[in-house]
Amino acid sequence: MTIGLIGKKIGMTREFFDSGISVPVTVLFIEKGRILDIITKQQRGYDAIRVGFGKVKSSKLTKQMKGVFAKKTTEPKKILKEFRVNNISEFKEGNEIGLELFKDEKFVDITSKTIGKGFAGVMKRHNFSGLRASHGVSVSHRSHGSTGQNQDPGKVFKGKKMAGHMGDKVRTIQNLEIIKSDLENNLIYIKGSVPGSKNSFVLIKKTIKKIKRETTLSKSKKALAEISKTSEKKSDIKKTSPEKQTSQNKEDNKTAKKKDEKEKNEARSNKYRRKKSG
Repeated sequence: MTIGLIGKKIGMTREFFDSGISVPVTVLFIEKGRILDIITKQQRGYDAIRVGFGKVKSSKLTKQMKGVFAKKTTEPKKILKEFRVNNISEFKEGNEIGLELFKDEKFVDITSKTIGKGFAGVMKRHNFSGLRASHGVSVSHRSHGSTGQNQDPGKVFKGKKMAGHMGDKVRTIQNLEIIKSDLENNLIYIKGSVPGSKNSFVLIKKTIKKIKRETTLSKSKKALAEISKTSEKKSDIKKTSPEKQTSQNKEDNKTAKKKDEKEKNEARSNKYRRKKSG
C-alpha cells in the first residue's frame, strides 16, 4: 500500500502551454500531513504509519481524542489516515509529508465521494430509453416497465436496475495526470474527472498501474518543435524565393507575350479569309 495525501477540491480552471494548447484542470489544495503514530508488526502484525491532516477546533473533539492529541503533543487534526508501508525505518513520529511526495510522479489515483444526485429515475440512473412518447402510453413515459416475472419466482431479484438513490458513493478514478504542482501555495493541478463536489476532501495516491501513456507536457513540446521546424522552413523559402520569383515572372511574361502574338495572328488570318470569301 502506498502513502497518500488528503486534499480539498477547490474548483476548475485551465492551463496554457507554450504551444498554445489549453488543458482543463481541477485544482486541489493540499495541507501537509503530520505522522502521529508508527505502527509496527509486533503491535498489530503489519508496518504502518498514522497521518493527521487538516485543522479542527479542540471544542469539536471528544474527550478520548483530546487525550490522544495531548499524548502526542500535537495540535488536533481533522482527518486521521493509516497507510501501510514496507520500510518503517524511513519514517519518524512528528515528521511532515507534503506535495514533495509526488515530485517525480506524472499520474495519480484519486479517491473521493461522488456528487449525490438524490432519488433518480431509471432513465437518469441506468440510461433506460423509457416507454413510448406518443400513442398507447399515458402518464408512465419515463417509467421502467415491469420488474417481476410470473408466480414463480414471485419476487424481484436483488440488484435489479430500478429507480433509487444515485451518487454519494466512494469511487476511485485511476491514472489522472498531474499537469502542474505549486509547492509554495500547496496546490496541485490535475487533468481528468476528479470525483466529488467543490470543497470535498479527496485522497491522492501514487498509481497502482504502470502507465506508458504520453503526457500532455511532452505532447506540447513535440508540437512546439514541429512549429519551430515549419517556421524555419518558411524562412528558408522566403530567403531563396526572390531570385526564383524573378526568373518565374520572366518566364510567365514570355509565355504571355507568345500567347498574345498567336491570338493576334489568328485574328488577322481570320479577317483575311473573310475578305476573300466576301
